[in-house]
Amino acid sequence: MHQNYYFLRQLTQALRPHLVGRQVVTCFSQNKDELILGFASDADVFYIRAMLTSHFSALSFPSDFKRARANTINLLAPVIGQQVLDMVQHLNERSFYLELSGNIRLLFKLFGNRSNIVLYEENEAIDLFHKKFQADLELDPLHMDRPIRQNYEAFAAAQGNLKKVYPTFGDIPALYLEQQDYHAQPLEAKWELVQQVLEQLEAPEAYYLVKLDGKMRLTLLPVGEVQQTYHNPLEALNAYTRNYLHETGYGQQYEQTRQQLTKKLHGTQHVLDQTESKLHELRHDRSYSQTADVIMANLTNIPPRAAEAQLYDFYTAQLRTIKLKESESPQRFAERLYRKAKNQHVEVRQLEEKLERKLEEVIVLEDALQSLTEVKDYKALKVYLREYAHLLTSKQKAQLEIPFRLFETEGFKILVGKSSKSNDELTQRHTYKDDLWLHAKDVSGSHVVIKYQAGKTIPTTVLEKAAQLAAYYSKRKSDSLCPVLYTPKKYVRKPKGSAPGAVVVEREKVLLVKPENPFERKV
Repeated sequence: MHQNYYFLRQLTQALRPHLVGRQVVTCFSQNKDELILGFASDADVFYIRAMLTSHFSALSFPSDFKRARANTINLLAPVIGQQVLDMVQHLNERSFYLELSGNIRLLFKLFGNRSNIVLYEENEAIDLFHKKFQADLELDPLHMDRPIRQNYEAFAAAQGNLKKVYPTFGDIPALYLEQQDYHAQPLEAKWELVQQVLEQLEAPEAYYLVKLDGKMRLTLLPVGEVQQTYHNPLEALNAYTRNYLHETGYGQQYEQTRQQLTKKLHGTQHVLDQTESKLHELRHDRSYSQTADVIMANLTNIPPRAAEAQLYDFYTAQLRTIKLKESESPQRFAERLYRKAKNQHVEVRQLEEKLERKLEEVIVLEDALQSLTEVKDYKALKVYLREYAHLLTSKQKAQLEIPFRLFETEGFKILVGKSSKSNDELTQRHTYKDDLWLHAKDVSGSHVVIKYQAGKTIPTTVLEKAAQLAAYYSKRKSDSLCPVLYTPKKYVRKPKGSAPGAVVVEREKVLLVKPENPFERKV
């Protein structure tokens, strides 16, 4: 009932003395679906936090709020500096608005997963918190009251149907009445029961946090298993929001995040498999030019407008089925294959680059899913969602911002940081305790990681190639020989406040190698 009309009536009455006469001093967002409003008096600042996500919407009132230094944005600028003149609750509706000086109004529309905040100036909607609900620009806060006939005559005409006469009740008052055998009562007794419930809703004895069907609910009626009791609606809503986010909200968001990353990983893996298959075909199967040669040698054996033909392949001395185009002559088809053969090396290079990008993306997504398994509460999940926001966006560009170069040899993956900042991201986010970590000794350079494989020892040849990369991507690149230290990641730590890329290494060993990239093609 935290967004039920009757609870909101109590809430707005309790909020009015906290807001009227105060000045709006801050309005910003630092999380996608969250808006923070601060109202100042001479003594303090009163905060409203509006959390308006697609699966959970609620207001809460933190006693203090520390704004983050980064990733925040000021919103609804016209409200800043305006004074709250009044607070108006709409009749029979889950919405209210703040009347501000400067002929400004701020509408709080609390309609479940379509909740929003709308800004009005001179009686015209000029801005939305959630831009996706463009229809909210048509709402008029001065005409949102919903008069409903709720006398005995209307009740009798509806034969006691609660949804027709009291659509604002919602499920909990209806359940409360059902527990009192509402449907078994004669009409007049039903009316009396409804009036008793209305008295409790309009002047509640308390606000209850209850467990109902395994879920935490905020109610004005003692229904279900009462967990906590409050006598102030602000305290009750704060407690409900906190409990919900730590229990139900945490679980839902965690699972939603896991599914989103898993789906993205499967999609990337699918593209990777297709790219590998196509690349193998171009590298190892018959080339375009060979197929064209076979077609040209068998022109007299191909029926007109054939979709495919079984032809003798003189390269393998076997019959071979070749797919053709019915709308294209065999000669034209062969000519097109010869042209494609000229560009085959370009296609191979492009596929190799695509394969590398997709391999990098797979590693990043696998590491993100591994890090998610270590998240155990809502607070940690919020930190995680900020850190991995670039992976949870639908924008393709964000997916390609990989902090490392990827090399593969003998079945082992070697990751090489691209910059000081990406070195930190590689070592802190994509490297685990049993991975082997390498770095050129006593000079700046890329962090290099050999990914651990359970039950396998890293061969000396793989270690040497990784060390060569560490030397090559360092200030010792032009030296004839370079010492490279290596140690398991569990012996590498980053001191708090240290510069980007700076770490402390323990129990390291040193390998002397020639700085070079062993994976570059020799011309």
